Amino acid sequence: MAATKIIDAPRNGHEMAPLNTRARGDGTHGVTIVLTAPQRNSVQSVDIPGGEPERAAWSGKMQFFLSIIGYSVGLGNIWRFPYLCQQNGGGAFLIPFMIMLILEGIPLFLIELGIGQRMRLGALGVWNTIHPWLGGIGISSCIVTLFVALYYNVIITWVFFYLFNSFRYPLPWSSCPTNGTGFELEECAKSSETTYFWYRTTLDAAPSMDEPGGLKWWIVLCLLLSWTIVFFIVMKGIQSSGKVVYFTSLFPYIVLTIFFIRGITLRGAGAGLMHMYTPKVEKLLEPTVWLDAATQVFYSFGLAFGSLIAFGSYNTPKNNCVRDVLLVSVCNAVTAIYASVVIFAILGFKATVNVDRCVDSNTEILVKHNLLDVNATRLVYDQTIAKYNTTEMAKFHLSECSLSHELDNAAEGTGLAFIVFTQAIVELPGAPFWAVLFFTMLLSLGLGSQIGILEGMLCTLFDIDIIKRVKKQHVTGVVCLFCFIVGFIFCTGAGEYWLKMFDSFAGTIGLVVVALMEMIAVIFIYGHERFTEDIYQMTGYRPGLYWQLTWRYIGPVIMVCILASSVIFMVIRNPTYGAWNADLGMIEQKDYPNWVMIIAISMILAGVLPMPIVFLMRSFQCLKVDLDIHQGSIRRNETTASTKEMIDNDDDDDEDDENDFSGPALGGHVKTQSDFSDDEEEDKPMTMRMMMMRPTTTTKTSNVLNVPTSRKPNFKKDAYDV
Repeated sequence: MAATKIIDAPRNGHEMAPLNTRARGDGTHGVTIVLTAPQRNSVQSVDIPGGEPERAAWSGKMQFFLSIIGYSVGLGNIWRFPYLCQQNGGGAFLIPFMIMLILEGIPLFLIELGIGQRMRLGALGVWNTIHPWLGGIGISSCIVTLFVALYYNVIITWVFFYLFNSFRYPLPWSSCPTNGTGFELEECAKSSETTYFWYRTTLDAAPSMDEPGGLKWWIVLCLLLSWTIVFFIVMKGIQSSGKVVYFTSLFPYIVLTIFFIRGITLRGAGAGLMHMYTPKVEKLLEPTVWLDAATQVFYSFGLAFGSLIAFGSYNTPKNNCVRDVLLVSVCNAVTAIYASVVIFAILGFKATVNVDRCVDSNTEILVKHNLLDVNATRLVYDQTIAKYNTTEMAKFHLSECSLSHELDNAAEGTGLAFIVFTQAIVELPGAPFWAVLFFTMLLSLGLGSQIGILEGMLCTLFDIDIIKRVKKQHVTGVVCLFCFIVGFIFCTGAGEYWLKMFDSFAGTIGLVVVALMEMIAVIFIYGHERFTEDIYQMTGYRPGLYWQLTWRYIGPVIMVCILASSVIFMVIRNPTYGAWNADLGMIEQKDYPNWVMIIAISMILAGVLPMPIVFLMRSFQCLKVDLDIHQGSIRRNETTASTKEMIDNDDDDDEDDENDFSGPALGGHVKTQSDFSDDEEEDKPMTMRMMMMRPTTTTKTSNVLNVPTSRKPNFKKDAYDV
């Protein structure tokens, strides 16, 4: 085949890689071409000797591994998993968690990472390549990811506000502010110092979503800072974010270790750990415990966002993705357990301090009424207080001082990070130092996950042909600016209420549906045998019985159970949110307004409907001119040390083509129309893909790529209009 030329277009850092060339003995360069479904833009060929690959790639194995760890290990490992352990049987919860990790998390993790590495495309390109009717999966994934990115960065905003206030001494949440007469403000006195600082000083919380109040300028500034930092991190893709992950992935482990060493030396740490990990086996009989375990595994891995597919697409074709999946899975689970130990060691210390204060307060009351000697020991106090029932204790205004009661009040989410744990930090000597460490750790965890979320969304956007022509910095800037403007809704007095609404509706049902469709698409449409062969070609390991059972049966059943239970609970339980009541100094549950529920349902539909819409429009060929989303791509074969021998063997051995299961990314044979007999073509129904692959009679112009249809003698050439 004669040497060809490709017009050298400006590179924006996310285009397809150039065609790979190999020197021949006659001084020309052959071109190894892999053809999947045709692309809408014109491809002109030119020889680019020594040209660099245009698709981004990891600079090393460590960068890829740390990026995956930084994305998967997020805030949920710190403020969600410990709470689930405490509420669902303590140490017994580890049993369903590990079972769901093995049966659900790891298999779906390998599907996303493996198919991304196999296709070397983003989420949209992967599903369009498997079948054009599945293109809606990538669109749904991108929409849901956008919703999550909107509110996830607001959490980083709040962390910034607390981090800046951590440099003050004493900490501003260590005491209640006073009024003009020197007395504590009533709202703070009825709640607590940390609760008041969170709801009044930080959020300036509104009484309800119907009365949001105006924008809080300090939150707006912190939100602007958050999106600015995120933009500079991801503006060049993994070329810029890959350097940041060394900090965002490793620093949390350093801080956790520091807190662990300090925590286990504190008074009451053992009580906190015993309370958390004492197994309550009877809890395993409750179905909700298993559902919580499956849900936690699903969200802790960040599945269905498209980020894992994007990360896998930056790998070399010969990367051992099976080993990566196992290492990241173990690291994720160990981190969650490790963080739980640290959290409850600190909370055990806080509970002990609160019990001591309660005992001192009761002792003063008993002494005042001559019911206890002023020098009485703790044993005498316990014997005295045991004589009184609840009515008599209320008569003397005595409080119940119970360590287990204090530990049972542990919160989750923002309540754990910004209220409960901040109170524990106040009790530590050198509190500002520990506050800076803690919120810097939360900041690095949040940024690591946000980088992965945005990378998955941006990689999906760059599968759209029109956006592909724009510089990545410009597209990233527009996305960040759009998210910042929409984020104003979280900067009002009802900002936390909106965040919880987004978290409850936008990122739940949509993600589960996308994950279920991904598993069906890869295992039942692309084919589990074909995917197994792909894994073998890439890693040298052929997935066995465990993978086949979890991919084909167990995994889909678990995903259906999660989806069904999520819908049922959403219907049975009237959705409510916790609104701050300043008069009572506490949270009260309120129903979502009807107009808010309409928005919530619209977000769910926006994340689900693209899949059936694209399926119907393409199956009935409603999309006459599909210029925005390409069906596939012309990909290059990397001639690296790991693939050169494979490509050479492919060129020299014609008979292996019939049994070659390796695909375009691995240098497999490209089947064209002449590879099929005329009888076979007549028997097959005409599909969209076959129509697009029909040879045309166009003349040889700059928009035509000539592809040899066979490497055997007396071959003919077909011109394909791409």
